[in-house]
Amino acid sequence: MQRKFITNLLLVLALNLLVKPFWILGIDRAVQNAVGTEQYGFYYAIFNFSFLLNILLDLGITNFNNKNIAQNNHLLSKHFASIVMLRILLAVVFSVITLLGGWMIGYTADMLKMLVAVLFNQILISFIMYLRSNLAGLHQFKTDSVISILDRLIMIVICGFLLLTHSEPGSFQLKWFIYAQTAAYLITFFITFFIVLDKAKVRRFTWRWPFFVMILKKSYPYAVLVLLMTFYNRIDGVMLERLLPFRVGAVEAGIYASAYRLLDAANMIAFLFAGLLLPIFARMIKLKESVEEIADLSFSLLVIPAMIVSCCCAFFSYEMMDLLYEGSYIDESAKVFRILMCCFVPIASTYIYGTLLTANGNLRQLNIMASTGMLINILLNFILIPRYSATGAAVSSIVTQSFTCLAQVIMVRRTFRFTPNYTLWLRILLFIGLCIGINYSVHQLPVHWMVQFVISAGACFGSAFLLHLISPRNIYRIVRYEEA
Repeated sequence: MQRKFITNLLLVLALNLLVKPFWILGIDRAVQNAVGTEQYGFYYAIFNFSFLLNILLDLGITNFNNKNIAQNNHLLSKHFASIVMLRILLAVVFSVITLLGGWMIGYTADMLKMLVAVLFNQILISFIMYLRSNLAGLHQFKTDSVISILDRLIMIVICGFLLLTHSEPGSFQLKWFIYAQTAAYLITFFITFFIVLDKAKVRRFTWRWPFFVMILKKSYPYAVLVLLMTFYNRIDGVMLERLLPFRVGAVEAGIYASAYRLLDAANMIAFLFAGLLLPIFARMIKLKESVEEIADLSFSLLVIPAMIVSCCCAFFSYEMMDLLYEGSYIDESAKVFRILMCCFVPIASTYIYGTLLTANGNLRQLNIMASTGMLINILLNFILIPRYSATGAAVSSIVTQSFTCLAQVIMVRRTFRFTPNYTLWLRILLFIGLCIGINYSVHQLPVHWMVQFVISAGACFGSAFLLHLISPRNIYRIVRYEEA
């Protein structure tokens, strides 16, 4: 079992690291360059708006189904047809409520048309995630790993062809980007649907209201948590476009999107890391083993690299934005990027401590924390966006992420009665000072900035090893817990 776990973990990591960063930093970035900051800003705001109520498509069903099918494989044939029907009902509710919300906040007819297409894509994504949960529950990990990147592969092919054949300025249309996603999601959906349908041996789809109620009762606490966290993570782009004058709001949303893209790519690694930690934490809690050491080790392995990435990106923010984007908003994007990348440290910490609290079932405390974080984020956006535009949204984000991170650290310390590791924190403070000093010094060297960046990152990692904040032995010790 251990060998299977590690093999499939490495497979999913390898496939996602090969494909998804290329999609984010290659195709998605190229589309923004092709259509312009303002047009992409409209799309980014509408995409984020569609995400706000995305939980209505799932309501925690995917997580429930993953665990349920893993423990009881025979339930796939019994539950599959009914859950598909329930998800169709949820898709209708989601679409109606979101479209009404778009109309209420003043979206134009063209923006509502774009919203319809984006909503359809969100529905397809949600269905694919549910179908994949069945494959994961059946331990069809290799099939699930391939499907996890299939849609992005198809999009890369379609969008890559369109970008290459319409390279003249202004010739690429934003709607092609959306329709390419639709085509990729449809192909992936049908392939996955028929694979799961074959394993479920379902002949007809039925409505079972008592079953629907039972599923929703079990999954709603997770749904509330996801809804609240989605709001304070995704509402910035929506509020930028809505709170500022018509065209100005779209441009500022585009600037924010260009800065957020690298943070999104970095978060993907932290998310995969959290996927490894959840079963480890859950097993240790069930066996009543101490999770303190593994939490501290995980912090060193994930948050220390996050500090290095954040510090290096902050010092080389202008150079990186200038490399990635075209146009006249490089200075603005660099300023926002510098702030947003600092969010990576609290976000990475959340993937550890939030995962630990989730494994322990502290959903009530997490929901209170997420509710407060959402209110802080919205309030700060109302205050800062009209004055400071995208920079204000970035400040709102770093304040919110820092608050939620600190709240989770406090909850973990109180719940698990961790002993304060003052030596570790002193080494971390020393390390932060070294990272800032290294980057400042290297930035003065008379060499190309990419060489400076590599030297800075290498020196920072070297400092982490010298201070024993990162060690290959730590990785082995985490894996050892899975063997126990």
